[in-house]
Amino acid sequence: MPDPALLFCVGATKAGTTWLYRYLHDHPDCALPAVKEAHYWDTFDADVRGRQVDAFALRLEELRALRAEADAAGRGWQVENVDRRIADMTGLIAAVEGDRAGDRPYLEWLTENRGAAQVYADMTPNYATLPDETLARMVALSPATKFVFLIRDPLDRLWSHIRMQARRQRQSHEVYEKKANNILYRILNRGQETHILERGDYPGIIRKLRRVVPEDRLLVLFTENMMRQEGLSQLCSFLGIEAVTPAITQPVHQGPEVVMLDKLRPRALKLLNEHYDWVARNVGPLPQNWQDNRARMTA
Repeated sequence: MPDPALLFCVGATKAGTTWLYRYLHDHPDCALPAVKEAHYWDTFDADVRGRQVDAFALRLEELRALRAEADAAGRGWQVENVDRRIADMTGLIAAVEGDRAGDRPYLEWLTENRGAAQVYADMTPNYATLPDETLARMVALSPATKFVFLIRDPLDRLWSHIRMQARRQRQSHEVYEKKANNILYRILNRGQETHILERGDYPGIIRKLRRVVPEDRLLVLFTENMMRQEGLSQLCSFLGIEAVTPAITQPVHQGPEVVMLDKLRPRALKLLNEHYDWVARNVGPLPQNWQDNRARMTA
């Protein structure tokens, strides 16, 4: 029997990794931790690691409070669920804080005590920004290490990422809709919020992944196709598992939240034009919604 696949889903931000996590988490052939984003590989810097551990520790406190509340209310099923999440978070903190020399504590956290599975996974979009040498270290972690890079329509992804930032940054006196459009304005006119564009730099990220990851261990997949049977079958074949019907058929966190100002949309599309061209030449035929957004640039 082949070794279980060790999957790293590396992005892009707001391109559907949460949907994929939920699909694989519920899949009978997969064993995923209760923590979606482990942030092990992007926290080798001591300062970054400290901030991430603090964030994990805060979440652990919240989980313990939730467990106490569920226990007091006699919700045994919830206590059991939260106990598993607490155990996963506690183990992850130990791995992130521990010895990084051989990555053994991390690998044990990811795979041990999860039963016999064909796929284990760490789905942290920020891994797409890692340097070549770190990606190569990830490749070498297991003979069956695989990478999936999800790409969503560039404009839809950009706008979804901006909305997320607006929710996180908004002060009590600020209007959410105005905040989102102001962030887009700063990106287009002032060259600010550069990390948002970096997380969706499809040409740069795919070139890097293809340079480091062996061809048979890398799948670049259109998010829009992943949610259809053909794309889902392609994904599951790549991972060596059977395609099953997803419990969730719609994208997560996607909806008519904020309208992008009409005066900004054409400029945003122009900024992303290279992505449409490059992906069409180097990945494959663009899904219909990609083609529709591109058509707006020439309308």
